[in-house]
Amino acid sequence: MSRNLDQRILLLVISFLTSLQSTKVLSEWKKCGDRECETAMSRVQATTDYLGPDCRYLNFKTGEEIMVYSKLSRKNENLWTGSKGKDFGYFPKDAVKVEEVFVAEEVEVLTKETDFLCLHGDKYTFE
Repeated sequence: MSRNLDQRILLLVISFLTSLQSTKVLSEWKKCGDRECETAMSRVQATTDYLGPDCRYLNFKTGEEIMVYSKLSRKNENLWTGSKGKDFGYFPKDAVKVEEVFVAEEVEVLTKETDFLCLHGDKYTFE
């Protein structure tokens, strides 16, 4: 009985730590093509396979095309945000090469808490 309780407590702790990581603010600033970050900034192609650490990240395979909508700035400039089909999320800029630039002038805006939530289908996941 005590072993089952220990296992449940361990699972609860792991679940809690995972949820903290997946809601962590990755940067306070981002660069976008417009103030609402709705305009695609560029089209990139994956140069390597990428599997993100949690549901906020975009997974892709080498050669896939991704539309870039924002780039984290200041403290964490290595992550960009983009979409591939219906999937949307963060990915490292070093895993892609720029194929086409749509926006010449980037606008820096504050991030929002909702920028760092998991998006599943049409619903946000609050962990």
